[in-house]
Amino acid sequence: MNVQTIVNELNLSVKCLSDRLGAEVTGGYVGDLLSDVMANSAAGHLWITRQTHQNIIAVASLKDHAAIIIVQGAGPDADTLEKATDEGIPVLVSPLHAFELAGKIYAVLNR
Repeated sequence: MNVQTIVNELNLSVKCLSDRLGAEVTGGYVGDLLSDVMANSAAGHLWITRQTHQNIIAVASLKDHAAIIIVQGAGPDADTLEKATDEGIPVLVSPLHAFELAGKIYAVLNR
């Protein structure tokens, strides 16, 4: 399943790189501690976080994540979107809390 399917199924808002949503989603990771995400997430994951600063892009790029989803309706900083565009990491936003969003993504990926 690709990122675009997840966006469509869960009505996520695409903040950048709407033309780069074809990446295959292999799973997901929920976390706000950057060192934890670096240590435990994997390529192809959707990263669910409440963080909005540009350092999330560096981590997602390093780990080759399919996309970042910022929860609770928070918006990414302008410099975060600029860096995301440069690095090719789509940034998505959901009004849901991380727990609820993770459950919905899990259900979509496992049906």
